[in-house]
Amino acid sequence: MTKLSPIGMKWLKIVHISLVALFFGGIMSSLALNMGISLATYDDTLATYKRIVIISDSIIRTGAVGTLLVGFLYGLLTSWGFFKHRWVTVKWILFVGQTIIGIFVVDKLMLANMTLLETEKALALTNPEFLHNQTLRQYAIYFQVAVTVFIICVSVIRPWKKKKQAVAG
Repeated sequence: MTKLSPIGMKWLKIVHISLVALFFGGIMSSLALNMGISLATYDDTLATYKRIVIISDSIIRTGAVGTLLVGFLYGLLTSWGFFKHRWVTVKWILFVGQTIIGIFVVDKLMLANMTLLETEKALALTNPEFLHNQTLRQYAIYFQVAVTVFIICVSVIRPWKKKKQAVAG
């Protein structure tokens, strides 16, 4: 397959960094809103959950899907590949895992709580399922932040590089 030119690589990197920033910014916004929920009043909690859903659907999902697509292009159209470098493979595994957790844990808990808020109204705020979902979601978001920061560190540090073999002399 044809590889990207140096200019194409720079544009791909710009798009990649922008999408990661969108994804991480969305997660951090969701974290801030989630931490700010007081659960004292129904109207405030419902409004906050509506904002969290918008951030998840519009910002986090766009950043995650875009990052996956750009990562796929990096693997196909550049010399980085998917498995040539361990640090790239680790990033792939972590990001795919993180995306799966985001879809099947964080989003599921968020939507379950949104449903409880819409059906039970103010009673949802004392519902043990709602409170449990809220707590699990908070920990899942902490996990998302930690994994994202780790992936960024791996991207910059590029550990696990193969060492150049010493020339026997």
